[in-house]
Amino acid sequence: MLSMTRRNQPTSPMECILSAVFRFRRPLFSVLQFVLLAALLSACSTADTLEIATPQAEPSKYAAIVVDAEDGKVLYSVAADQTRYPASLTKMMTLYLMFEALQNGRLSRSSQIPVSANAAKQPASKLYMKAGTSIDVDTAIRALVVKSANDVATAVAEHLAGDEDRFSRLMTAKARQLGMGRTVFANASGLPDAGMRTTARDMALLSLALRRDYPQYYSYFRLKSFEYRGKTIRGHNKILDMVSGADGIKTGYIKASGYNLAASVRRNGRSLVAVVMGGKSGSARNEHMAQLLNANLNRSSRYSLLRP
Repeated sequence: MLSMTRRNQPTSPMECILSAVFRFRRPLFSVLQFVLLAALLSACSTADTLEIATPQAEPSKYAAIVVDAEDGKVLYSVAADQTRYPASLTKMMTLYLMFEALQNGRLSRSSQIPVSANAAKQPASKLYMKAGTSIDVDTAIRALVVKSANDVATAVAEHLAGDEDRFSRLMTAKARQLGMGRTVFANASGLPDAGMRTTARDMALLSLALRRDYPQYYSYFRLKSFEYRGKTIRGHNKILDMVSGADGIKTGYIKASGYNLAASVRRNGRSLVAVVMGGKSGSARNEHMAQLLNANLNRSSRYSLLRP
């Protein structure tokens, strides 16, 4: 597999000094020039190179970002602000609004969510619930995280907002509140819709918001399986087994998006959130994510802000 070295700045001390000097050919006597030179030298001293294998992804669908969760600094970024289809990463926002409803008392974990005919007819992945039945909130959360159940997502949307269109508007409004300026949701599941769009950066912001705003519920994203009607339903997030310290959060796929993944890891005092979009397969996406996380856990931070 080909290797791609991302060199954003000079890497040797001499390269750094020469680069800084050549940027300032006039005498360096002003305070402003001194400050700028100091900043350049500081950047040179903290930057390094990052060897990342070329991902197996469609160029028009691929995007990736790795963020230091402690300070919001971007450690790696490719096409992070270009619009992509979120697929089932959409359910992270559905879950955010569920957690909000739990926190404000609109829901409890034992609350029952009714299943409409519209929810029951949603395509797979699903729990195959029947119209007229119901599902408790705790099981619904597990089904969204592990199974990525589309019928559950629609049932949640209808229960919280009356219908899915209204819920989608609430999702988009919440996205704006969280700083996700390039995201529009058109449904609660991430099923194909021409109106859906997001970016890797926006999904990283949502991932960080889930960790920050609802730590009491975040442990759901660590689940690898859950029990439903006497059966064990297993999830798709293989990063939980592939990367030491990984603790979530969500996979996604539709044909228009390719294989997407948002992931979180806490290890050796470091805490990262990463998003990969547009993988050609689930395994290729997982391998690329594992490499991004492990590589960035072992390098110094690059000093660029999360927000553009």
